[in-house]
Amino acid sequence: MYDRDALLALIREHGLERGEFTLASGKKSSYYLDCRKVTLDSAGAKQIAEGILEMWGDNLPDAVGGMAIGADPISAAVITTAAHRGQALKGFIVRKETKSHGKGNDVEGPITPGLTAVIVEDVVTTGGSSLKAIERVEAFGLKVVGVVAVVDRLEGAAQIFADRGYSLQTLLTIRDFGIQPNPS
Repeated sequence: MYDRDALLALIREHGLERGEFTLASGKKSSYYLDCRKVTLDSAGAKQIAEGILEMWGDNLPDAVGGMAIGADPISAAVITTAAHRGQALKGFIVRKETKSHGKGNDVEGPITPGLTAVIVEDVVTTGGSSLKAIERVEAFGLKVVGVVAVVDRLEGAAQIFADRGYSLQTLLTIRDFGIQPNPS
């Protein structure tokens, strides 16, 4: 069962750092969320997976995945927890760069064109990496029905996704940590 307070505590203790940082989006920030320290921890992975599955209820997509490597532990936790619940859910990985050997796939997993998919991400700022994942997944033939993130920094991603026809659902926002969003 999802415990929002437990997830907040885990991220606050292990994933939230103060200082001066440059984010993947290029923006400057006085804090950094390193959610890998939570998504790669058994207690954190459990809370994230339970939270995402509770958020979806009975409206599961066919598949879940996102940009390697940030989305990988989230996808793995969600599909494993779904299996424990008796729910069918496939996972996939979106490569950052096209593989130069084998089949040269951008998207890997037990998926086929036509399936519905949700892109998962640990932290969203502007949504750039999720948009790259969406582009590759849709080129593969999946139908993206939304994006789910553990934490939204509240710096424009939700509107960017909405402008492109995708919804963003999150377990937490930066305000849950008592931090106001950085000005855009």
